[in-house]
Amino acid sequence: MMGLLSTLVRFRVAVILGLTLVLASLLVPGFLGATTLSLGLDRGATVGLIAIGMTVLLIARQIDLSVGSTFALAGIVAVMLQPSLGIWPAAVAGLIAGAAAGAVNGVLVVAFRVNPLVATLATMLIFRSAAHWLTDSQPVPGTDIMLSVSLSKIYLGVFTLRSALFIGAVLLLHVWLTRTVAGRNLFAVGSNAEAAEASGISPGRTVFLGFVFAGLFAGLAGVLQSLTTNTGSPVFGSELLVAVIAAVVVGGTRIEGGRGSALGTLGGVLTIASLTTAMEFQSVPAYVQQVVAGCILILLVVLDRTMRPAHRSHAATGSAH
Repeated sequence: MMGLLSTLVRFRVAVILGLTLVLASLLVPGFLGATTLSLGLDRGATVGLIAIGMTVLLIARQIDLSVGSTFALAGIVAVMLQPSLGIWPAAVAGLIAGAAAGAVNGVLVVAFRVNPLVATLATMLIFRSAAHWLTDSQPVPGTDIMLSVSLSKIYLGVFTLRSALFIGAVLLLHVWLTRTVAGRNLFAVGSNAEAAEASGISPGRTVFLGFVFAGLFAGLAGVLQSLTTNTGSPVFGSELLVAVIAAVVVGGTRIEGGRGSALGTLGGVLTIASLTTAMEFQSVPAYVQQVVAGCILILLVVLDRTMRPAHRSHAATGSAH
């Protein structure tokens, strides 16, 4: 029985995603059709792009609670600067704003040694307040509504530009984590920062760049959201954090650091996106969706902690033999 449970936990991404798709297809007629899949994938890509950055941070034993605020702030910058810079230069400015927000978090955590939970909780409030101040708490319209239409165009029957970028970025992250020295260094820092430093790796530099990376991808998601809706809003992204962390943890990335997978995050994002799309088709309120995501997160963390002593016990037995 314990062996079966261990196997289910090990392959939990595939199991949970499979169960979610089966349940959703039973509850929502036509759920597996191309139209519904493209809608769910496009919606999930917003969570997914932020989850890419969060995966890197969690592997390094860090976390960023400010990604939702960075998402909103970057989108506002990308829209507000359109009249003076043009659409694409303004979009680049939005990306720079996201990376800068990540750099602020990195400096607080690395240079000033502030606990990442405390640092990013503070910057979450600061960035969100800055978004409200810049917009006077009102949505800001963009300059080209037709761009929104073109960005929402579906290719190959399933992909939008946003979902294609997400899939491509996940695959690149997978290659980086599994095939490069820098990727292996990230796991080393997350597993044991002191040992990593003793072997010549710079934990501070790795963590700082991780925060910049997370800010950049939160900014990218925010810029794409604002361009797609032709609107920048200070309330964008206010409910994304739980879904992002849940997606990454569903994918097998450990909150305690040292373990994670880009492909696992892809599976986690698809799971959360499928679940959210199915609940929306069933008119489930947004706050109930948040409760479901939170329960999934708690369940997976408890399962991980429960199974870990068994893994250690098996490892010890194996080494004794």
